[in-house]
Amino acid sequence: MTFARVAALVFRKDVAIELKSGEILYTTLFFAVSCVLIFAVAFVKEGQPLPGAGAGILWIAVLFAGNLALGRTFERERYSETLRALLLVPAPRSAIYVGKLVGILVLLFVTEIIVAPMVVLLFRVPLFARPLLLGTLLVLGSVGFAAVGTLFAAMLVRARTRDVMLPILYPITIPVIIAGVLGTGSLLQSPADEPIALMWIALLVCFDVVFVTLALWMFEPLMTE
Repeated sequence: MTFARVAALVFRKDVAIELKSGEILYTTLFFAVSCVLIFAVAFVKEGQPLPGAGAGILWIAVLFAGNLALGRTFERERYSETLRALLLVPAPRSAIYVGKLVGILVLLFVTEIIVAPMVVLLFRVPLFARPLLLGTLLVLGSVGFAAVGTLFAAMLVRARTRDVMLPILYPITIPVIIAGVLGTGSLLQSPADEPIALMWIALLVCFDVVFVTLALWMFEPLMTE
């Protein structure tokens, strides 16, 4: 079986299961919306939001929700013992990683579509003034975070303390988080600082290339062990 076909089949399997159960999607969305609402209660006083809070809160909500989704993405494979079957497929094992990665990215993108308008409404920030730059930052930041997170989730699938150990991915993805927050913050300035945003986008491209390349290279030996 070809690399692309295996990745597509893994992704389609996850989507079909999620469409029937909605377990990860609904949990992720509920968690992200709750984060934004809690921060709104804390940082909006007398109708005036804390200056500069919108960018950080958007990324915190998305990344925390993503961490929750990552904790569950390989859980199904462990319960039903399908991970062993996937590893026996006569195809590159990194294709399994790519299929899982795409599934996580879809969840993150859906979360961002729901959360971003809430941040605009509650914190009165012009997030959609430059939608192309904002979308590029969110996509690139999501890819970097999910690339590392999917690898960690696969590595810890058999660990008893996986829910405790999974958050250690945050120190590794700090460059991505910082670039995403500062790049988004530069777009919320008045006037928006587009050159700075483009600089952070370029850095995110570099981070994504490094993280995805390393994850593809490490996935097979980690699963073999």
